[in-house]
Amino acid sequence: MSINTGHGLPFLPGNTFRDVTSAHHRPQTLSYKNGYALPHRPKVGIGQAPLLSSELTQSEINQFSNQTSALTYGTTHYSPALDFIPAHVAYDKKVLRFYGYFQQEVLHSPQEGYRVRPVVLYYYLEDDSMCIMEPVVENSGIPQGKLIKRQRLPKNDRGDHYHWKDLNVGMDLVVYGTVYRVTHCDSYTQDFMESEGLVLNDAEPTPVDPYIQRRTQPGRSYITPSVFDRLKQFLTMDRKVLRFFALWDHTDSLYGEARPVTIQYYLVDDSVEIREVHEPNSGRDPFPVLLRRQRLPKNIKPACKPFPSCVLEVSPQEVHQYYSPKDFQVGETLQLMGRRFLLYDCDEFTKAYYQKEHPDLELKPKPVVKKTTELHDRHEVPPYNGFGSLEDSLQNCLSLIPEPPKKDLMKMLENDHKVLRYAARMDSQNPQDEGRRFIFSYFLSSDMISIFEQSTRNSGIISGQFLEKTRIPKPGCTVDKPEFYGPADFAIGDTVEVFRHRFVLTDADHYVLKYLESISDQLPSRTLNSLRQRLGVADQEVDPHTDPQSEDIERAEASS
Repeated sequence: MSINTGHGLPFLPGNTFRDVTSAHHRPQTLSYKNGYALPHRPKVGIGQAPLLSSELTQSEINQFSNQTSALTYGTTHYSPALDFIPAHVAYDKKVLRFYGYFQQEVLHSPQEGYRVRPVVLYYYLEDDSMCIMEPVVENSGIPQGKLIKRQRLPKNDRGDHYHWKDLNVGMDLVVYGTVYRVTHCDSYTQDFMESEGLVLNDAEPTPVDPYIQRRTQPGRSYITPSVFDRLKQFLTMDRKVLRFFALWDHTDSLYGEARPVTIQYYLVDDSVEIREVHEPNSGRDPFPVLLRRQRLPKNIKPACKPFPSCVLEVSPQEVHQYYSPKDFQVGETLQLMGRRFLLYDCDEFTKAYYQKEHPDLELKPKPVVKKTTELHDRHEVPPYNGFGSLEDSLQNCLSLIPEPPKKDLMKMLENDHKVLRYAARMDSQNPQDEGRRFIFSYFLSSDMISIFEQSTRNSGIISGQFLEKTRIPKPGCTVDKPEFYGPADFAIGDTVEVFRHRFVLTDADHYVLKYLESISDQLPSRTLNSLRQRLGVADQEVDPHTDPQSEDIERAEASS
C-alpha cells in the first residue's frame, strides 16, 4: 500500500487530494474595453510566483519607463480618432488627364518616314490604373480609339508600376515598347499636382504630322481680284425672277404663227428660261419648256464665230458678253437663239425692279390681239328613253365610260328606314278602274316612291306591286332640269300624275303628320292643314306605333 507522504496518508484511491490553491491554465493576455482590444497583464494567483524584473525583456522595461503618471487632478483628455477613409472612396471619379503623342514609323514609303498620332492618357487615382486613348479621326483608315485598356502599367522589369508621382509634363512615358511624349495636361490635373507639392514643367506644342501637312491644299491665289461678288448676288437675288410676256413670231415660215410664251430671267445667276403657254384643245404636244434654263450668249468673240455651235456648246471662254436685264425692254423685239420674241408686257415685280434699278429704261407695253376661236354648238342631251333612272341614263351622255351618280350619304344615314305612306285611288275615265286602291310609300333616304295596289275581291285585277322604287318627275318639267315629287306636294285630295296615270290621295298615317310637323318651316301650310283635317288631329303628337290607320296600311301590305 502506498502512502501519500505529502499529506501523511497512504497513496490509495480516495486518499489523494487535488491542491485547489494552484492554477495551471494559460492566462488571458488580451481583453476588449469600450470596443478596443487592449493588452491585459495577468494577475499573480495564489501559489504563483510574482513577475520578476529579470523575466522582462528590454523593450518591456523601456515601455514601463516611458509611461507618465496621471495628473493629480483629473485625467488626460484624448482627441477622438479620425475615421478611416479607403482610397476607392476618397479618390472616386477623380481622374488625371494628360495629353501627348507618339511617332509611328512608316515603312516602304518614299514620301514619309513617320506619322504623329496624338493620344490622351487617363490616370485613375482610386486604383492607380491608366488607359491610353487616341481621338478618332473620320476616314483616317487607321484603327483608333482605345489603344491600351485600363490597367496598371508596368514601369520597369522589376515589377514596379507607374504612380501619379512619376508623371509630369515634358517627359517620355515608355509603355510596352512604345514611347509616349507627354506635352500638357488639363487644369484639374495641374491643380492636383501642385497641391501635392509637384512642380509641372512647361507645356510643349504637339508637332505637325508631315503627312497631313503635305496633303493640306494651299490657299487660292487670285491674280486679279474680282469686282463682282457672286456670294452677295446669291444672298440678295435668290428667288427673284423677272417675268416677261412675249410672242414667238415665226410667221415667215410655212404654217407659221405668233405663239405666246413666257420669258423668265433669274437674277441669282443671270440665266434665262422660255416656257410656252398652252391653250386647251390647241392640238399641240404638251411641252412646257421651249428653252431650258441657261445663260444666253449675246456676243461671241470674233475668233470663235466659225465655231460649230449647232453641234457643240459654247464655253464661257468663247463668249464675250451675256444677256443682262438691260437687254430686255418691253415693247421691243428681242433676238434669242436665232428666234424673234416680241416683249409686249411684264408682271408687277418686273416693273418695280426696272423702276428701282434701271429708271432710265422706259417700259412700253403693247396690246396684243388674241385669236378668237369659233364656238362649237352646245352638246344637246337626248331625251330620256325610260330605261333606268334619269341620273344613271344621263351619265352615258357625259362620258364615254359612265360612272354611277353620286349619292348624299348623310341624308341616307339620317333618314334610313323612314317611310311616309299615303292611301290613294286611281282617277281614270275607264269604268273598270273604279274601286282600285293604292298605297304610296315615299322613302326619305332616297326621295323614291313605290306604289302598291291593294287586293279587291272579285275585281279581276291582280294586286301587288304597281310601281317599283323610283323618282317620279312632275308633269311639264324638262329632262335637263327635272323636278321630282316631294313631301310638300302630297296634300290630301291632291292629284298626283305618275307616268300618265292619275292618282288622288285620300288618306295618310299619323307618322306622316308627325314628321311634316317637325319640318313645318319647309312646307306650305295647306299640306299640313289637309292632313290635320283628314286625321282629325289638332296639335297633339301621335305615336305611329299606336296609329290604327297605320296598322290598316301595314296589314294591307302584309296581305300582299
